Amino acid sequence: MDMIRRNTDYALRLMINLARNYSKLAVSSRLLAEKEEVPYQLACKLMQKLNYAGLVKSKMGPKGGFFLSKMPSEITISEVVEVIQGPVSVNRCLLGIDVCSFQSNCAIRKKLIQLQEYIERFFNDVTLDKLLESLVANKESSIKEN
Repeated sequence: MDMIRRNTDYALRLMINLARNYSKLAVSSRLLAEKEEVPYQLACKLMQKLNYAGLVKSKMGPKGGFFLSKMPSEITISEVVEVIQGPVSVNRCLLGIDVCSFQSNCAIRKKLIQLQEYIERFFNDVTLDKLLESLVANKESSIKEN
């Protein structure tokens, strides 16, 4: 089981590209799809979801495309994940649903709750600008190695 699904990974890559181009013109879905190696039709659908959720805005016309609705430092991984796949849960029992008769007396539930809280904090703390910074740092370190 993947915690971050393929479509969410694609959406995060598209959003990082928009963060990279934050102060520039809007970027078309076609260009985003090409640069991030996301199937074009899927990129269009993901951008529509992100637009509907208010994380990006679109501009029509020949120089149209998408751009972030907020600064990259104001958009978290958590926001993108929830728009594309919904909330991440370590286990169904943490969703508040009575799915297990052992829920109130479970040996691992307390640890799962701690893990869930850690993941939520992490996703809420990591913003697009931090992802972009790590991408730039990775490129710089690979250049130094060569």
